[in-house]
Amino acid sequence: MSRSSRSPHLSRRGILTAGGAVGLGALLAACGNEKSGAGSGSGGGGSWSFTDDRGKKVSLKSSPKRIVAYTGTAAALWDYGVRDQIVGVFGPTKQKNGKPDVIAGELDIDKLEIIGNAFGEFDIEKYAKTRPEVLITNMYVKDALWYVPDESKEKILKLAPAVAMQAAEVSMVKSIERFAKLAESLGADLKAKSVTDAKTRFEKASATLRKAAKASGGLRVMAASATADLLYVSDPNANADLKYFKELGVDFVVPKKVSKQGFYEELSWENADKYDADLIFLDNRTQSLQPGALKSKPSWSELPAVKADQVTGWLTEPRFSYAGAAPLVEDLAKAIEKSKKVR
Repeated sequence: MSRSSRSPHLSRRGILTAGGAVGLGALLAACGNEKSGAGSGSGGGGSWSFTDDRGKKVSLKSSPKRIVAYTGTAAALWDYGVRDQIVGVFGPTKQKNGKPDVIAGELDIDKLEIIGNAFGEFDIEKYAKTRPEVLITNMYVKDALWYVPDESKEKILKLAPAVAMQAAEVSMVKSIERFAKLAESLGADLKAKSVTDAKTRFEKASATLRKAAKASGGLRVMAASATADLLYVSDPNANADLKYFKELGVDFVVPKKVSKQGFYEELSWENADKYDADLIFLDNRTQSLQPGALKSKPSWSELPAVKADQVTGWLTEPRFSYAGAAPLVEDLAKAIEKSKKVR
């Protein structure tokens, strides 16, 4: 994905409506006063600090009780047991039919304030009203806060300090371990049965994927995202999950002409057959076209993997928790086991 948005094909909606900015200054000031009072209260538990993946140390007088996070970030923390502290989220959270977005994982979205539901959406008034003590989000590009709009970042960061967690160009297992440390600092019990069971499941799934990849005889997988105009072929070295799957032996297509933004190569549909693949790992996020919608594109239908019905869903923004990642590893292992070489 793009190094600025990781989804350049998505139209950037307005950051704030004209009405949303009315009275914002007063609201920010009021929120700041509330935070000062809360900081001197009897929260207990002592001070809290965490050094994020930018190398920045965030320190508070006590462990944060009011966290606002990117949806996928919040979902990972939720898996570790950090729940009551999460009061708001931003990013794809609720679909038009009211059901949780795939990125939301096990979050109880009806109990959370949704600050924004798409890229470029971040309602600062709603955010201020949550009285945030810390903002936590992923980081795909160095120092860039995922889904925090650059245009309003300065105002947003006046309300609460930010913690950024690396989500790209490192192996997924390393990101999972970092999220575990963050969750533990926030009070999560990493020895809880739900966490240890999830870790065991993840390790078992990883062993299964390694075995499936080895037995596949060189089955080649292409990770891609589809839009009306372009097919994005992802670089397995840039994406944390693909990087980990590659470490387990999965043979991925490696695009030769990665865009300046990084993460992928852009192909017009006329050139969709540039790379041979036996299995297509297709972005299943809400904003990406799915197989049913792609039937109208002859170049898609002519791909050998598509003809062989060897297309499987890919959650391009994995939850960096053992509970969130284990099913993804299992699903890829099953897809590889069921596929055959067609190129």
